[in-house]
Amino acid sequence: MRRRELLLGGAAAGAMLALTPKGALAHGMLRTADGAGTSRASRLHPDDGLRLAHTDLHNHTLLSDGAADVEGAFAQLRAAGLDVAALTDHAVLGSLAGDSVCGSCSAITGFDDPGWARTKQLADAATVPDQFVALRGFEWTTPHLGHINVWFSEQWIDPVSTGSLVDPDALLAFLRDDVDQGFAGLASALAPVVPPTSTIDGFYAWLQQPVTGTGLGGGGADALAGFNHPNGHGNFNDFQFFGEVRDRMVSVELFNGPGDYLFRGLADGEESPVNAILNAGWRVGSLGVTDEHSGTFDVAEGKGRAGLWLRSLTRDGVREALEARRFFATRLTGLRLDATAAGVRMGGDVAHRKGTVPIRIDVDKGPQWHGKHLLAQLLVAGPAGGLPVIAHVERVTVPGPDQPVVAFDVPLDAETSPWALLRLSDPEAPAEPYAVDPFRSLGRAVAYASPWFLRPDLAGA
Repeated sequence: MRRRELLLGGAAAGAMLALTPKGALAHGMLRTADGAGTSRASRLHPDDGLRLAHTDLHNHTLLSDGAADVEGAFAQLRAAGLDVAALTDHAVLGSLAGDSVCGSCSAITGFDDPGWARTKQLADAATVPDQFVALRGFEWTTPHLGHINVWFSEQWIDPVSTGSLVDPDALLAFLRDDVDQGFAGLASALAPVVPPTSTIDGFYAWLQQPVTGTGLGGGGADALAGFNHPNGHGNFNDFQFFGEVRDRMVSVELFNGPGDYLFRGLADGEESPVNAILNAGWRVGSLGVTDEHSGTFDVAEGKGRAGLWLRSLTRDGVREALEARRFFATRLTGLRLDATAAGVRMGGDVAHRKGTVPIRIDVDKGPQWHGKHLLAQLLVAGPAGGLPVIAHVERVTVPGPDQPVVAFDVPLDAETSPWALLRLSDPEAPAEPYAVDPFRSLGRAVAYASPWFLRPDLAGA
């Protein structure tokens, strides 16, 4: 049984040129599901040396609750057309796990030290600079607070070790006594050992601790992290803001599998996670992932993935792009998206107080999309408990390579909203059945750019 069932849970210019991607990114084309392609270079920044890499940073294997053998996972992900891929098996209570718990129960316990070490070996072997980047990561997993992906860390940690599952003895007893009786209703059964007072603070504290040794016992000061499927297995203590790790929490999943997380939780009376997390003060980029649990890493059309604008197709290049929030979420193969507000690329700070902001969009998916109509929505902060507000809707036509990029102006006020988020939808495709007004009439979302952060303090007098 799946864990999602179990847990419900100048010199600068010269340096830029030196970093120009080689190999696949420089000479290859983005490929769509039907084989057509388009360039990896942005029409908004044709000379900046950055190239687009398609990415999936959230996948599972038999090391936790996935169905795939970890040994062949990276080869499948590369064969699916990805440039960058990560394995992020669950970390739940592997720090306690052993033969004395329940034998083979990695679907519950998740990562242990041998699994963590094996994933590193496989990622290192699969990485080919300038061709394919494989990342080892893990998913910090609770049934009540949420799930968080962690990349680039030497250490791994689980909720038991961060104090978020605070009664390990009771947890072990539950596993020994009940694991052979099936896992239905596990979240309810775990309620006595997961007190509602447990918080996410311990994880954020771990992110600030120095890296020492290997495996459990050291900190995550070298790590980047992201919020997974928000409102799906908790809302991270109501998206409580911790300024000390703001720059380290780089992403939020807006596409997970086929799901559009703008609407996640609304049917249960929860706030849109997009509105909640950005209004809380987090500076996160928009990520799309498959969150694959099956035995096949096909990254099929319609599943989430991300586009990263990279200086180099290396681990350092991937990390730099994530830290800059220079990425977008989509669920379409071969989509290229770049966007600027007042000349600032997605994910960046815009020096702005109040007034009109020029928006420029480079969007392409090969010849079959030239002339296609999309709706570009600029979202800004909405009221607490609700959805973001649509500040502007622009009907756009995807240009051919010899036509001007999409351009329009939008009035923005930093006092009303400190952020703005670009969403693209296809008006010819029906909106998701769970979409709500006013989005229901705009069709199916195809991409989210990372937000811009409006900074009146940078705007001068």
